[in-house]
Amino acid sequence: MTGRRLPGIRHVDHAAYAVPDLDEAVAFFTEVLGAEELYRSRRGPDAAFMTTHFEVPGDAVLELSMLRLPPNLNIELFEWHTADQRTEHPRLSDRGGHHLCLVVDDVDDAVTHLRGISGVRVLGGRKEVGGDSPAVAGNRWTYLVTPWGLHLELVDRSRVRDAPALVGPSDWNNSAERTPLA
Repeated sequence: MTGRRLPGIRHVDHAAYAVPDLDEAVAFFTEVLGAEELYRSRRGPDAAFMTTHFEVPGDAVLELSMLRLPPNLNIELFEWHTADQRTEHPRLSDRGGHHLCLVVDDVDDAVTHLRGISGVRVLGGRKEVGGDSPAVAGNRWTYLVTPWGLHLELVDRSRVRDAPALVGPSDWNNSAERTPLA
């Protein structure tokens, strides 16, 4: 498959999610997850632009907030308004299903804390990867659903022996010296 690689690709800039209430989502990300709101913006309605550049209905209006989730992730949240907006979330098993995974020091502490936040649903409590997956055995994790329906995963890799080379803090220190993705 030579020639298919995108030329000049360097790194991920941000992940983006559509939310039903931008203020609620920004409050959750800032108050619960420790994000910092960087800016807000609004666009639309502009039938030609919106349909051409976003592939959404011409009457669509969006308000967005760009957040920094320290130390390394930008999250863009969109609140869309359009006459024929779909409101159901894809399940994790559906096409377009998605989740955001965050590393925590202790999944049990995180689950205990999140159970006290109105509207958050922890899905089944903490799990631990067993010996059937030796590369990540000891990995502790859980899924949860935010009050508006976004799936999050929390992971604690502190008990994994010889963990695979995943991106982490040691990689961030040299980000200016990094070469483009291979």
